[in-house]
Amino acid sequence: MPIERKLQQIQQQISQACARGNRSIKDVHIVAVTKSVTVERTQEAILAGLHHLGENRPEGLLAKQAEIKTPVIWHYIGSLQTRKVKQVINTVQVLHSLDRMSLADEIQKRATQKIDCFIQVNVSGEEAKHGIEPQNVQPFIESLSDHHQIRIIGLMTMAPNTSDEQVIRSVFKSLKDMQVHIASKGYTHAPCTELSMGMSNDFEIAIEEGATYVRIGTALVGDESEDLT
Repeated sequence: MPIERKLQQIQQQISQACARGNRSIKDVHIVAVTKSVTVERTQEAILAGLHHLGENRPEGLLAKQAEIKTPVIWHYIGSLQTRKVKQVINTVQVLHSLDRMSLADEIQKRATQKIDCFIQVNVSGEEAKHGIEPQNVQPFIESLSDHHQIRIIGLMTMAPNTSDEQVIRSVFKSLKDMQVHIASKGYTHAPCTELSMGMSNDFEIAIEEGATYVRIGTALVGDESEDLT
């Protein structure tokens, strides 16, 4: 299916989720996760009107940037190894996976401009997931006050792999509560007004619970084995 048609369907779902959550659709941004698709499919996404693109590997990001000259906002959405910071940090506008001081230190060292960052939080407590434990989020943010190249714009999490909607909803609600608490502190370096949560299978629940950025791949751009016609 053409991405333009998929986008129309997803925008309708987002509109309905916003109505249920008593929110404005203008407050929700779609990050098209293009990590598994070709440059051509990514360009189709841009032509459909998607300008926030998400990649999770330096190689894939840089390869696409070499081919795509249209101005877009690049999001790095995967776990970033400290040793690879220098490859990508000055080619993206948003990082969704800040989760440790060694990474923050390397960003501070390598960034030539201020980078908008989400703190990745392991709300569900799953060992397989990256992220800071909830009780450590505020101390971590406070410790970043002298990292002048980092702006903490919000929090990010991934829901547990379950079909239990109430479990998923509770994770997203917990992150929202945490975001509101951090934002209330008035940190200059951490306005923390945004929430990156929700993917193809759960973005409607995430929006109902306050997501401002949803990361949608499969449901929007498919994968590179899909018929592109």
